[in-house]
Amino acid sequence: MNNNVCPICSSNLSVGIQVWHFRCTSCGYEKGDLQPVINELSPHNLVNESVRATGLRDIRVGNFKKLIDVISSFKPGGGKLIDVGCAHGWFLEAAMGKFETLGVEPDEAVFNVTSARGLPVRKGYFPDALKDGEMFDVIVFNDVIEHIPEIGGVLSECYERLNGGGLLVLNLPSSDGVFYKVSRLFCRVEKFGYFERLWQKDLPSPHVHYFNSKNLSELLTKNNFATIKTGTLPTLGLAGLYSRISCAGNLGAFSKAIIYCAVAASLPVLRLLPSDIVYVVAKKA
Repeated sequence: MNNNVCPICSSNLSVGIQVWHFRCTSCGYEKGDLQPVINELSPHNLVNESVRATGLRDIRVGNFKKLIDVISSFKPGGGKLIDVGCAHGWFLEAAMGKFETLGVEPDEAVFNVTSARGLPVRKGYFPDALKDGEMFDVIVFNDVIEHIPEIGGVLSECYERLNGGGLLVLNLPSSDGVFYKVSRLFCRVEKFGYFERLWQKDLPSPHVHYFNSKNLSELLTKNNFATIKTGTLPTLGLAGLYSRISCAGNLGAFSKAIIYCAVAASLPVLRLLPSDIVYVVAKKA
């Protein structure tokens, strides 16, 4: 993707907070010139995937159940659903009672664990892992679309792979969220670590895009989808919080404890502030 042109409004991008960071001053889209290295060994040494999974499970499973209810309100009869980048298979498990499910997962280590649990998952990338002519009623990206450099090509493939009236569901971080905005404030005093952590810099699959609800809907319109619902999901919960803090980076035990206590004490207030997770449900135009 051209670093100099916004994929939403075609305006020129400006260099942002760091040399790898770009921003569109017209629509607010942000891009990271960071390269995914999903199956290379060294980046995986920077994150403990088992601890990360423990930290994420409760909040993700709760959010997935809410998202399934939203999807089912538009598809009460079910249908064939694919979860792109299905990771540990939690969304597949939540959807199984209402949809015919399939997952695809490119991370070989994660795929092996998920497949060993007997879940319907294929190894590889979307759409390469699909069969010729394989079609779906719902295509879901849970915390995945923001990791894909050639997003326009993937959205085009989604359009081709959806049946008439099919739904595209995107669940991802938001640049309007309170944590993201705080990370940008830290950068003003040259504290870049929190900002880099939210972009997942140097990890196997860094973020390469940051959207908000408005410019994400504009991107979907540009790619022949009509947004029919947007919403937010909780970012944090007390369960698993310490594991999320501990899964990456080199924080000491004291620093982890301080961060845990500060965030835990702030949770009631944080729930009133703009969420860092948004979802968009769009219909094939």
